[in-house]
Amino acid sequence: MENYGYTKTENTENQQNNIPYHSEKKIPAALLGILVGWLALNKFYLGYKREGIIQLILNVVTCGAASVIPFIEGILYLFMSDKQFDDTYVHGRKPWL
Repeated sequence: MENYGYTKTENTENQQNNIPYHSEKKIPAALLGILVGWLALNKFYLGYKREGIIQLILNVVTCGAASVIPFIEGILYLFMSDKQFDDTYVHGRKPWL
């Protein structure tokens, strides 16, 4: 039987590298958005200083009504895959929804 250029050791190496992707920032950012979104801590945690300040000002001007935005963002973070979250918000630097 031909192996078409693959050896048994190459297949076992590929199986060992098949570990699922894990984002270290997804869960904390989601929880910060859901629980204390009115403080814009999820924005500051992800490194978006300007957007965090804008979120704080919006919350003061609207008497807290703008805190719905980080709450929705936190829920969206939870339903994203870890890879998609990192590609969008950590590496892609997309500050808003």
